Amino acid sequence: MKTIYKIAKTELQTLFYSPVAWLVIVIFTFQTAMTFTNMFGGLVRNQALGYELVSVTSNVFSNPWGGVFPAIQGYLFLYIPLLTMGLMSREFGSGSIRLLYSSPVTNVQIILGKFLSMMIYGLVLVGIMLIFTLFGAFTIKDFDLPLVLTGLLGVYLLICAYAAVGLFMSSLTSYQVVAAMLTLAMLGALNYVKDMWQDIEFIRDITYWLSISGRAGEFVIGLICSEDLLYFVIVIVLFLTLAIIRLQACRQKSPWFLTLGRYVGVVLLACFLGYLSSRPKLMGYYDVTATKMNTLTPNSQDVISRLEGGLTITSYLNALDEQDIWTASPSRVKTDQVRFKQYVRFKPDIKLKYVYYYDTTSNPMLDRRFPNATLREKMVEVCKIYGLDSNKFMGPEEIRKIIDLSGENNTFVRQIVRDNGEKAWLRIYNDMQRFPSEKEISAAFKRMVMDLPKVGFVEGHGERSYSGGKDRDYSAFANDKGFRYALENQGFDVAKVTMDQQVPEDINIIVISDMREWFTPKQEANLQQYIDRGGNLFILGEPKRRDVMNNLFAKFGYEMTTGVLVKRDTNLQADVILSYPTKEADSIAYDFGTMRNRRMVITTPSTAGLEQIADKGYTVTNMFTTDTIGVWNELETTDFIDDTVCLNPAIGEVEKIYNTVVALSRKVGNKEQKIILTGDADCISNGEFGRRVPTARASNFSLITGGFFWMSDNEVPIDVRRPALPDNKVYVEKTGSKVIKWSFMIVLPLLLAGIGIFLWIRRKGR
Repeated sequence: MKTIYKIAKTELQTLFYSPVAWLVIVIFTFQTAMTFTNMFGGLVRNQALGYELVSVTSNVFSNPWGGVFPAIQGYLFLYIPLLTMGLMSREFGSGSIRLLYSSPVTNVQIILGKFLSMMIYGLVLVGIMLIFTLFGAFTIKDFDLPLVLTGLLGVYLLICAYAAVGLFMSSLTSYQVVAAMLTLAMLGALNYVKDMWQDIEFIRDITYWLSISGRAGEFVIGLICSEDLLYFVIVIVLFLTLAIIRLQACRQKSPWFLTLGRYVGVVLLACFLGYLSSRPKLMGYYDVTATKMNTLTPNSQDVISRLEGGLTITSYLNALDEQDIWTASPSRVKTDQVRFKQYVRFKPDIKLKYVYYYDTTSNPMLDRRFPNATLREKMVEVCKIYGLDSNKFMGPEEIRKIIDLSGENNTFVRQIVRDNGEKAWLRIYNDMQRFPSEKEISAAFKRMVMDLPKVGFVEGHGERSYSGGKDRDYSAFANDKGFRYALENQGFDVAKVTMDQQVPEDINIIVISDMREWFTPKQEANLQQYIDRGGNLFILGEPKRRDVMNNLFAKFGYEMTTGVLVKRDTNLQADVILSYPTKEADSIAYDFGTMRNRRMVITTPSTAGLEQIADKGYTVTNMFTTDTIGVWNELETTDFIDDTVCLNPAIGEVEKIYNTVVALSRKVGNKEQKIILTGDADCISNGEFGRRVPTARASNFSLITGGFFWMSDNEVPIDVRRPALPDNKVYVEKTGSKVIKWSFMIVLPLLLAGIGIFLWIRRKGR
């Protein structure tokens, strides 16, 4: 050990007396300071402007778009080759390697001593980053120190891995520049190897594991994974061993084929160990973040814990569905599997399968490009364009023998199947996020472990259609497969209900909207029976249907006010009312509290107000109300496009706050009955979800997620909330931020440069 230490000490003396080492330190400090102060200064400015800060620690250090640690990883790629290029090539070039060979120093000691020097140098770089960490600890409220320390560990391991690669490459040549270029080439290969041979099932696991790209990423976000930790250990040991073999070959003049055999054997052993470390059942995790941001929420974990037996998630990719052809193509399977990594963590026996096929789908662009081609000819052309193997894609007849995907329009979809035969769907959604989040995935799993609420849509009296695609219909709200917040995608089942017979026992919630005619006596009796048994209801009125709908509202002690609510607004049509969540709505569902905090609204076009006319024994919660001023019940104007509304108190128009959404609850037997009343049936219609409000943030889908969360007794949608992050403030003003920026970016690098120049001059003077 003493010998290793002496070699390391000698190497460090050489390193720190050279301008390269100090130049790297100075530039590294400047770039780190620039990244840190830019992110930190931006947060200071936002705070000064009155914006609420969230997750300050993560934003400064872990943010992939400008955070300190992600930026540093890019710098190391260039720095380490400069530092390692002379570790062994200098010995070969000067001939000093012969002195080492003639001494009692072993090859292992030489390599470990050289590597130890780089480990210590790496600690210097980490020490520089530690300066900014300490500054953050004193200036950021409730600083998440474990997150940053884990990120520092990841960066340090990356430095060590790069150094091991550079050391081996330096042992291959006597030219330092060549050694640096070889190191850059190898690091480049290790970064891009994960994209190679990904369409070969067994090879893809090996090449993906070999890639060093993103290996420190999970450390940076506060997650320690055994696979990543072992990766760095294996890679470091691998390249150090290769360097030892290289010295052994030079020292003993071993035949090239023997040396090559040793190289191959070591590499194969490393790949084998790496493959084992990447098996889900052998992986361990530790989330250091304060709110366990990298771990499934307790509700999701509970769902997973109930999933006994095997589980297979099969992804079906249609070659003619070009919009999602890259989602899970053969070359991107490993990337796609990462989306389920958190679930595999808690259930390692989850199997992920991929099936490739081609079949008819809605793709106008493809039809225009190949107007006269058969389905197979189109598939072949698409495969040529995207570099896919057309032989891997099943034909329509073949795939239909396995599964009928016509109900999913032959678009990309995943099917979850348990060993007991239970099934559920996971889809791609028509929004910017595209992929299902924890909420949708956990809801799909929850379908398999319990009977989730079933929503019945009453039809037969002119109600809105739950399956129609017109603007006034409810297909988006109910069962639009491409709409993330549709009931079907959030864990509910939907069905049509007629009141000609008693409401089935498996219906937990019924929706009655915009009725044009009243029930028959038999139908009303069936409805009353459902109400009496404690069934939940979601009732949506319309001013034009007041006469009919008030018969229904009266059963709960409410009525719709006369007229249509209006407000003069230069940005919106007069009868488009913004409804604001109340503080009391927080007790209904957390979604409404989130809306209030983010100053969101729902748009309620052509709505009536709701007024209580009798006490029917329900606990009342006013969920949404109109603005405090400027809203009245218009009784005269009917053309809100061309005419101008005018308040006329003489005819009964009253300016006040109106309730637009009301929640009612009462105890019925051993359950709580829950009812939501609205004065508008358009607020959750297909057309309304696409409305853009210039002066407010509309979040109409929250009425679905929040309202049905309450009516389902908090079962679905899955609650995936985490505790609020406490690091939401910085203790620095805007002026102080400028001083800090100049101190870190100018003073600190100059100080380090001065130390380096002093040592260099001192050495020259000896």
